[in-house]
Amino acid sequence: MSETPQDTHLGRFVAAMAYPFTSTARTVGTVAVAAATYCLLVLSSFPTYTMQMLGADLAYADDALLALTANTYQTIGALGLGLIVVYAVVTGIALTTAIGRVRYVGVRGARGLSSVLPGLVASGCASCGAGVLGLLGFVGALATLPFHGNLLRLGGLVLLLGYLSRIGDPRQCSIPAAPGSE
Repeated sequence: MSETPQDTHLGRFVAAMAYPFTSTARTVGTVAVAAATYCLLVLSSFPTYTMQMLGADLAYADDALLALTANTYQTIGALGLGLIVVYAVVTGIALTTAIGRVRYVGVRGARGLSSVLPGLVASGCASCGAGVLGLLGFVGALATLPFHGNLLRLGGLVLLLGYLSRIGDPRQCSIPAAPGSE
């Protein structure tokens, strides 16, 4: 029994990473989701400041985003900021692939779709930090994590990458053929 490249985890991962870039509409959607994710994560890192800036005028959104990106860099360093950027890009790819899966196989056939949620929640909470955790009542939780929450961000990325390596290209059938059938 020989495996095709799409049958391996690496092959499915590569196919899932390539799927969002197979059409202009998917590429634009992926980039939009990635940009929105980055903005949401950075702006929610200091929600009081964000609300004050945006409450004064929506024209301050870019100033708030730049200031909080610099604050994020100063707080968690280049590695942490890089993890947030990579997380935003992988989130865009994962959501585009998940939507494609629902589109091609339907909601009932898209079992396992909820497996993308742990990666989104874990990294999202670590990336935005006190913003979400403070709302949930865990104000000092992120401060107690080693490496400023970078391990949690990395763990969330691993979960998202695992999801992508499991799902593959949603246009391809992932059900293996029965032994002996051609």
